[in-house]
Amino acid sequence: MPFTVEDFFAVFGRYNQAIWPLQIGAYVIGVAIVILLFRRSHSSSTVIALALSALWLVNGVGYHWLFFAQINPVARGFAAVFVVQAVLLAAAPWLYPRLSFAVRADARSVVGLALIVFAAVGYPLWGVLAGHSYPFAPVFGVAPCPTTIFSVGVLLMGNWRTVRWLLIIPAIWSAIGGSAAVLLHTPQDFGLIATLVIVLAFYLGHWRGLPFASHAKPAH
Repeated sequence: MPFTVEDFFAVFGRYNQAIWPLQIGAYVIGVAIVILLFRRSHSSSTVIALALSALWLVNGVGYHWLFFAQINPVARGFAAVFVVQAVLLAAAPWLYPRLSFAVRADARSVVGLALIVFAAVGYPLWGVLAGHSYPFAPVFGVAPCPTTIFSVGVLLMGNWRTVRWLLIIPAIWSAIGGSAAVLLHTPQDFGLIATLVIVLAFYLGHWRGLPFASHAKPAH
């Protein structure tokens, strides 16, 4: 790697201080998304997609391009990928008029909600236990790894024909970012490895037609 572990966490220190209080706004967006998941309407699904798009854009431009690229030239490529995901999410409600995100009585919703809670609460707590104190730590919504875990949780509650495409980039980043669990001493990023396994399990489940992968119709 072209940087040290100390360099990596120092970037988060500069980044978090520079964007404050955007971290609070990210949590507000996260709570709003969870509330909208229980609304079950096309308009709420559109807002969810746009909100996720905004988070990916902040991570792509704000973190990767403006800060992480200072110590890692490859981060510019990461930034481009995150911006592509932001564009795909923003365009999804119009490209797929039947796009729908909703909490349902099925395995995908249970797993999705678990990932959401882990990203917003479990991930930062695990980081604190590992000795990563603010501002020298990745924060939900404005750091790539917890944002990816959260996004996968939300996307799992969408209709599969649409979200199967939107899950590709998060799955790729789960593989890349998951390496930080060992290489950069961020054990909370083992959550990314688990997220990748979950995504692959649902892809396989849909391909094989397994019952756990199906999305139940919302109750009226």
